[in-house]
Amino acid sequence: MRIADSLLETSQRHGVQLVFKASFDKANRTSLSAVRGPGIDEGLAMLERVTAHTGLPVTTDIHLPEHAAAAAEVCHLLQIPAFLARQTDLLVAAALTGRPINVKKGQFMSPDDMRYAVEKIRGTAPAPGSTQDRLTMPDRVMLCERGTFFGYGRLVNDMTSLPIMRALGVPVVFDATHSVQRPGGLGGATGGNREMVEPLARAAVAMGIDALFFETHPDPATSPSDGPNMIPLDEFDGVIARLVRLHEIVQAISQ
Repeated sequence: MRIADSLLETSQRHGVQLVFKASFDKANRTSLSAVRGPGIDEGLAMLERVTAHTGLPVTTDIHLPEHAAAAAEVCHLLQIPAFLARQTDLLVAAALTGRPINVKKGQFMSPDDMRYAVEKIRGTAPAPGSTQDRLTMPDRVMLCERGTFFGYGRLVNDMTSLPIMRALGVPVVFDATHSVQRPGGLGGATGGNREMVEPLARAAVAMGIDALFFETHPDPATSPSDGPNMIPLDEFDGVIARLVRLHEIVQAISQ
């Protein structure tokens, strides 16, 4: 709730739409001993309380087709993790809920190949009586860039992937914090380089993306997941202020 309250203030201060994201299960952790989360029932209840308390729309990752319907009852947007971007049953189950879907591009996939994820979702009609979309979106699906494998233990960003995916006729999101991950960089955990988060986000804004994805935490060193990638919560407002200003400049010179 502390994080949600802070993000709500930032959203209101800078006039940007914000969707709050947290995971009920981090199913793709590096190590068997890593913290995974509270589970679907408790996790969705927590997200429901975030919306009740702040009014913010919420989202979460789903990892199995059977997660989709339950998550859609609480979440305004469903997210497909990058490792699962090709899983047809998962994409179809998400599409059947009628919720908009953010599909993260697999670290092993080309931007062109994401057209097939889009087709799977667009080709699936929502089930009768499915939950209706509560977000204003131009399309049922968004695509999210989060880096591409570059050998072992390294991700790189090909910024040309952003207009390539946007040419598919969908909004494109840039995940600035997962893009600086170093998979396996801490042995049994993922490392990262948060100093590169804002420079990459600036580059993506300059490319004309539609949304940004960030991880933040009051004390990243104590976060149970992805701490090395995270922006400290007390620095997040300043990052957004600078990116909003850059977005305004990009919009002005594009007209």
